[in-house]
Amino acid sequence: MAMDFSKFMDENFDIKEWVNGAFKSHKESPGANKDQYATTMVMKLQMFIQEVNNVIEETSQLAVQNLPRVAREIEAVKQEASLLQDQMRMVKEDIQKVEHDTAQSMQMLLQLDSIKSRMQAASNALQEADNWTTLSADIEEVFQSQDIHAISTKLVGMQQSLQMLVDVPDYAERCQHLEKLKDRLEAMLSPQLVAAFNAQSIDTAEAFVRIFSNINRLPQLYKYYHKCHKNQLLQSWRTIVDSNDDDTVLEWLPEFYDQLVSTWHSQIKWCSEIFTEPHRVVCELLTETLNSMDPSLSSCIAKMLEGRTNTLEILIDLKQISERFAKSIEAAVDSHGEGEMYKPHVQQLAMAVYAPYRPYIMKYSNFEDSVLDNHLNNIPLDHTEVIDCVRLLGESVSRLFSAANESNERCTKFTNGCGYIGLVKSLKSYFTSYGREFRRVLTNLKEKFKVDHSDDWSLFQHSLRIIQTCGELLLHTDELDDNLMSSIISSVGKQQPTTPRSPRPGDSRFRYNPFHMYTELLLETQGDRTALDDLVTRLEEDVPSVLEDVKTEMSALSVAVHRFAFDIAFAQLKSHLQDVSTMEMWTSASAGRAITSDLPTFSLSPLEYITQIGQYLMTLPQHLEPFTTQDNPAIITALKHGKLPYTEERELIEHIADLWLESIARGTMHMYCEEILKIPEITEHATRQLTTDIDYLCNVLDDLGLQPSDLMKNIASLLKAPKDDLSSCGENMPQRLVGAISGMRNL
Repeated sequence: MAMDFSKFMDENFDIKEWVNGAFKSHKESPGANKDQYATTMVMKLQMFIQEVNNVIEETSQLAVQNLPRVAREIEAVKQEASLLQDQMRMVKEDIQKVEHDTAQSMQMLLQLDSIKSRMQAASNALQEADNWTTLSADIEEVFQSQDIHAISTKLVGMQQSLQMLVDVPDYAERCQHLEKLKDRLEAMLSPQLVAAFNAQSIDTAEAFVRIFSNINRLPQLYKYYHKCHKNQLLQSWRTIVDSNDDDTVLEWLPEFYDQLVSTWHSQIKWCSEIFTEPHRVVCELLTETLNSMDPSLSSCIAKMLEGRTNTLEILIDLKQISERFAKSIEAAVDSHGEGEMYKPHVQQLAMAVYAPYRPYIMKYSNFEDSVLDNHLNNIPLDHTEVIDCVRLLGESVSRLFSAANESNERCTKFTNGCGYIGLVKSLKSYFTSYGREFRRVLTNLKEKFKVDHSDDWSLFQHSLRIIQTCGELLLHTDELDDNLMSSIISSVGKQQPTTPRSPRPGDSRFRYNPFHMYTELLLETQGDRTALDDLVTRLEEDVPSVLEDVKTEMSALSVAVHRFAFDIAFAQLKSHLQDVSTMEMWTSASAGRAITSDLPTFSLSPLEYITQIGQYLMTLPQHLEPFTTQDNPAIITALKHGKLPYTEERELIEHIADLWLESIARGTMHMYCEEILKIPEITEHATRQLTTDIDYLCNVLDDLGLQPSDLMKNIASLLKAPKDDLSSCGENMPQRLVGAISGMRNL
């Protein structure tokens, strides 16, 4: 049986794994005996160990025998290394000696080489000077031959010669002479250039490109190309205008833009075969064409706007036409090569497209003021009938904010967000004018309500509807404010830098799509751009609103309307209370004395004025409930911004009817106490009557779930107190109140 002893040489040898493996292989053999196999395996291992020991012993003896020879060889290597070190030192000394002895000779060689170079340069200069002289003498003859290639070759030679003659005294005169010769060649070629560009001849145009490139006149060649095609485009524009006299720029512009787009696609393909910068050449062609239109687009727009009332609508229509053209050009540029979109000639083209609209963008706020004022004048608010007037106020809300939202859309369409500062000012003026009209109508309603007291509760219902209108105004203002902030951030804030799809390695600079940088395209001054950027920054950081002044105005309207409604509900109570202090019974010595002088206080009945007040208060809940128990966000919002009189600043209670009831009750107590304190003198019997009236009112308030005010409780206590105990009773009360009651009771 063969055993594998090679695993004993592995670094990660595991004795258990080896033994288990050996027994596993033995187990698979038929008729195997474990004890006999183990004895055999131990014997083989012992024999293997003995063999290994023998090999180790032989190897050790051999190593001991070879050690003297190895030592001798190491010593020989050390002697040879020392000898090599000495030789290296001698070579180094020889090199240093040679450098010292030949230093002056090397310096002389360098000087000679420099002299040789200068002499070579002088020789070349003399040769070029001679060449310049030769070429100058022959150039007239070559020009007379009309051989274009020969002329261009001569001019290139003169140009190269001139580069070597920079330091000659008449260098400037020679440059002028060469430029004049180039001008002559250019003038000679101009008819052929025009013909080649008109015929779109690629071979001829390529030849001219080589000539003009060799004589450094390629920009002039571009000008010839631009002039040739620009004249054709301008003639097309003139034909469109003249042949459609009955139309306006709204009809002319799309047709002309279509020609420009067609020209782009046809010329970019042709120029790619001719010029090294085809996009620049075609972009500059379109830019020059747009800037040279006759009549200009600006004058056509101004003429169309004369006498028109829908100025802003016309401008939006025109700008959308220009935007469609800009998007077509943008897509065309983006589809031809990486990085072309971010070059200066594309930005100049975008500026030329939007240039006619920049003056009108500056006046956008004025245009918007006119539109909004006209719309506001068409919103009726006043009417001779109260119910119709209240209805008109309610219907005005949707119309008011419909116009405001339309102005937001107009701002986005016409100014691409650049006019939002002006729009916010226009909206503030718009809502301020509306608030002024609202207050005027409210004043008229107050006068009508003073005349008409036939049904006070009907008038109060009308006032609640006006409160609901105020709530709707506040809710719509919040919604408009959110829309404006969202539109500002989305339209202006999105004008962020973009990077090219395949930026060059190491190029981390941000790129801007010139067709989307509307702040640059539409705003004329840096101050306007900075103001708009600051607005966006404030909105993104911490400013919660752009219509804060409008919200303040609407809140003030809500306060005024709540006071108006309160005055209506309180009118009857006021009529009952306003004469309390002048009632004769307080000072009458005989009123009720004969009958009631010996009767206790509880036997007295409350007077008619206080029972009428109590009855009115008891009917309040049933009148308030239908208008305040229903889920009405507008009324709740109006109440949050419009505080009811005689109520404290706190969170709204669950039922608005309870808050109204509390306000009217507190107003009643406040006026009642003021009237009581105005009573100059009161008899003993009248005192008991007054306390009876106060107790009656307190009972009514208790039935309504309300508590009497501290002032009224103090007055009742002082009136009920015996004369001798008045001072002690009023110890913890305001001394002014105690003095007033004492004087009233003649104490």
